[in-house]
Amino acid sequence: MTHPWWLDACQPLDLDAMDQARARQQQLTKPAGSLGQLEPLAVLLAGLQGRERPRLEQVWISIFAGDHGVVEEGISAYPQAVTGQMLRNFVGGGAAISVLARQLDATLDVVDLGTIDPALELPGVRHLRLGAGTSNLARQPAMSQEQLHEALQGGRDSALRAVEQGAQLFIGGEMGIGNTTAAAALASALLDCPPSALSGPGTGLDSAGVRHKAQVIERALALHGVEADDPLHALGCVGGFEIAALAGAYLACAQQGVPVLVDGFICSVAALVAVRLNPAARPWLLFAHQGAEPGHQAVLAALEAEPLLALGLRLGEGSGAALAVPLLRLACALHGQMATFAEAAVADRPA
Repeated sequence: MTHPWWLDACQPLDLDAMDQARARQQQLTKPAGSLGQLEPLAVLLAGLQGRERPRLEQVWISIFAGDHGVVEEGISAYPQAVTGQMLRNFVGGGAAISVLARQLDATLDVVDLGTIDPALELPGVRHLRLGAGTSNLARQPAMSQEQLHEALQGGRDSALRAVEQGAQLFIGGEMGIGNTTAAAALASALLDCPPSALSGPGTGLDSAGVRHKAQVIERALALHGVEADDPLHALGCVGGFEIAALAGAYLACAQQGVPVLVDGFICSVAALVAVRLNPAARPWLLFAHQGAEPGHQAVLAALEAEPLLALGLRLGEGSGAALAVPLLRLACALHGQMATFAEAAVADRPA
């Protein structure tokens, strides 16, 4: 195999821009620290964008979709046909993320990595056709090596398209019936944590369904012998096309110097994979919200992430990240447009 691109260097933060932003924060007409998390957020965005006053007008949202063979095990409340149907809804403008993208004036990029209908052809969707969904991870590896590398590259390609379009923020979203099972399996492997602690209802399982889901994951982990220190192997054995694409997109964004806003449980598991593959990607990842899925908190803790919102969300699609964009934009506006004490002729506190 040629040199794995995901190991390439990530961009460094611009420490000078961060120092300038910090100094500006100290001069704004407010008590120091009175805007709480919004202040370090603006400083971090300054370092990520390499400018004292960061801006977030150009937002790019990529939704990665794929089906999961593990649905054969009865781990989902919804049929697999929903994945393809939701792709139609995304480009038709009726999905939550479609509404949010319009409200944010964001670019919406929809990528089908492999649904159960290999003949699916939808205008406005990029069909990569890596397979008719993954294989059943409870019985064999979810992906071949070739599929794994193609899925990672699919995410990278979306990130590079975002860069070409001048994106100032990248959001990844996902769609795939069964993908909370794949995400919980990956998190269990990478965190060395029992599946019962990380498995949740997903799209609506009852308590018996959640127990069954955890048992399926336990079987899969035992079958593949995945280890916490081999994230690529774990991703190929128990992951999903869309999870791999998300990880690839996050890594490419860090390498290209584009900040990422990470969505919920599944996207956070993809972020964990990305950081385990290339730890230098971590500073480029901002985390939008604490979701309702039980495993999300453990994954955020492992990433030392402080999510911006806690709204009990469990929709996916990148919706939680999209909801947090106005908060980031307002943090930038406050940082960039508030008057300094000198400009406003307001007395500063004594030194």
